[in-house]
Amino acid sequence: MFRMRREYLKGTNPLSRNKRLKCLFEINEVNRVVDFGVNEMQKMQKELQEKYKDKWEPIDAETGKNKLLWMIGEIGEVIDIVKKNGGNKASTDELLRKDLIEEMADVLMYYNDVMLCYGITTDELKQAYIKKFERNMKRW
Repeated sequence: MFRMRREYLKGTNPLSRNKRLKCLFEINEVNRVVDFGVNEMQKMQKELQEKYKDKWEPIDAETGKNKLLWMIGEIGEVIDIVKKNGGNKASTDELLRKDLIEEMADVLMYYNDVMLCYGITTDELKQAYIKKFERNMKRW
C-alpha cells in the first residue's frame, strides 16, 4: 500500500481516479493520526471531566491513585486479549484488533486523567521522555 502511495506521488503509477482519491484519503488519514497527540487527548479528557463533573471523581491529586488503579485495570483488559488470543491474532483478526484498540484507548484516557490529576504538563512529560530516551540510548 505504501509503495502504491509513493508511486502515485512520484507519478510513476497510473491509477484510476477512484484509486487516486482513495490513496489521497489514506495519506490524509495517516497524517491526521500522526498529528493526534497528548495535547489533543488532554483537551478531550478535560471536556469529558467537565461534562461528568457531577458523576465522576474530581480531577485532583487525591483521586490520582484511583485513576492509576483504573488504568491498571484497563491494561489488564489489553493483556487478557493478547494472552487469550496471542499477539499475532490480536493484531490481525479484525474483531480482536478492534477490541484491542478500544482497550488501548481506555488506557490512554486514564493515563491522561492521571496527568491531569497530578498537574503534569505535556512539556514536562516531553522533557522527561527525552531525558529517558537519551539515557536508554546510551545504556548498552
